[in-house]
Amino acid sequence: MQTITLIYGDGIGKEVIASAKAIVEASGAQVDWEVQEAGAEAAEKYGKPIDDAVLESISRNGVALKGPTATPIGKGFRSVNVEIRKRLDLYVNLRPLRSFEGVKSLYQNIDLTIVRENTEGLYIGIEKQVDEGRAEATKVITKKASDRIVKYAFDYARNMGKKKVTAIHKANIMKLTDGLFLNCAKEIAQGYPDIAFNDKIIDAACMDLALNPYSYDVMVAPNLYGDIISDLGSALVGGLGVAPGANIGENAAVFEAVHGSAPDIAGKDLANPTSAILSAAMMLKHLGMKAEGQRVEDAVAACFAAGKMTGELGGTLGCKAFTDAVIANMR
Repeated sequence: MQTITLIYGDGIGKEVIASAKAIVEASGAQVDWEVQEAGAEAAEKYGKPIDDAVLESISRNGVALKGPTATPIGKGFRSVNVEIRKRLDLYVNLRPLRSFEGVKSLYQNIDLTIVRENTEGLYIGIEKQVDEGRAEATKVITKKASDRIVKYAFDYARNMGKKKVTAIHKANIMKLTDGLFLNCAKEIAQGYPDIAFNDKIIDAACMDLALNPYSYDVMVAPNLYGDIISDLGSALVGGLGVAPGANIGENAAVFEAVHGSAPDIAGKDLANPTSAILSAAMMLKHLGMKAEGQRVEDAVAACFAAGKMTGELGGTLGCKAFTDAVIANMR
């Protein structure tokens, strides 16, 4: 029996994670749940958005399933997601992007993966207020972090039967920081002669993703660039609502819905739980429950192919009805 830390999060998190939980249980996976609280609602109740007990739970269990958590814009507390990734050294953000039959999207037959460095770069928010009219941010890129994220991308490509890894950067301008990342990628690539390698400047990569996403297989990027292309890539296959995500380290992994908390529709049975469900399927495969994880993915795909989906994707089902439909496909 595998114990999983369960974090519902804020807003629609309670609905989408409840959906994912029910579907995991219906898959036949032998799991138990340890519920923890984090996010804006936790901050109101306890004075801080994430407690050490949450991190201890994830560390002890080695895995968590997490809903979206709200983060104040331009003020207030730091992102819960950033805090978890930094404190537990979850250095990989993994975003497989797949198009589904029946889901309206810009492209069909998409199957690409974005591997994003999670622990350094501009995204972690090292900032200071110099004076009233000036603020500064510090961008840190290290060989250690660059080496291990690129190595993960190549290992993932090899294990998943992928043919090419593309390093994303802006080394033409940021010659020291992005230059270091690119040089590390080139060095690591030499150890994987069976995997093709190339590199792409971030702005050109964004254009290519929009025009011809089939030219990419696995993309590996520093933190901020990875964040940008992950959402862009999600738009190609139907939006964040159908994109799963994981944050993975040596000793723990957090699987989470990649969209926001959408407080305006919370509690109205309008939420699309697909991102949470597919993240849970990734989690099961990560735990060695490959048959159960595949059962979940196949059941979701069958719903979409039959036109059974939530309103966000153009269907007529609410969150609960879609959950029931997925479960019915596993029986």
